[in-house]
Amino acid sequence: MSVRLGTTDALHRLSLAIAPGETLVLLGPSGSGKSTALRLVNALLRPTSGAVIVDGRDVSAWDPIELRRQMGYVIQEVGLLPHMTVARNVGLVPELLGWPEATREIRVAELLSRVGLPEPELHGRYPRELSGGQRQRVGIARALAADPPVLLCDEPFGALDPVLRRQLQDEFRILSAQLGKTLLFVTHDVREALALGTRIALLEKGQLRFLGSPEELRVSDVPIAREFARGINNVPI
Repeated sequence: MSVRLGTTDALHRLSLAIAPGETLVLLGPSGSGKSTALRLVNALLRPTSGAVIVDGRDVSAWDPIELRRQMGYVIQEVGLLPHMTVARNVGLVPELLGWPEATREIRVAELLSRVGLPEPELHGRYPRELSGGQRQRVGIARALAADPPVLLCDEPFGALDPVLRRQLQDEFRILSAQLGKTLLFVTHDVREALALGTRIALLEKGQLRFLGSPEELRVSDVPIAREFARGINNVPI
């Protein structure tokens, strides 16, 4: 599919398929089309040509609200609602879906424990009362709240310091393996891509330049892949 924004081809003839349960990382420099591709999946953007298929249906055939409730969305800015407590933020989508209060409370407590925030006193706090790492954990829990089959992640750890970023990457990799979700993950950090990706799609100027495993990226002879792989051969996969 292609996307034209004004006079610019944000994406040009991009063709990708994501298998259930895999983590496909969209890697590339700023302006390469990574976030544009992500937004096509939940119909925040529509392709200029071609189609986006989710669960066998063109996204244009989905009700947008129904489509987005099939997906968790984790972003760099977290996007927590400042006037709601941690527990209310995490339980908001299940509440909108009509889950009983008791079921929501159990789900919220389970997810906050899974992301490393089991302390009940944290659940009544507001986002401004949390550290950056805690807010990001709450954002992940919120994305998982209604047990969506798909997670869309747009540079979720980009604003964190390197030590905390690596810690959350490790925790996120373990959590996603346990839950078996299908992940589409955007990053410009090749180390993050190597650490998290089942496969890596490398974009440049709106075009797909490389698609393969982390191991294949290391040895690729595609120029931009060589550029990204330069100096990282000692990074463990």
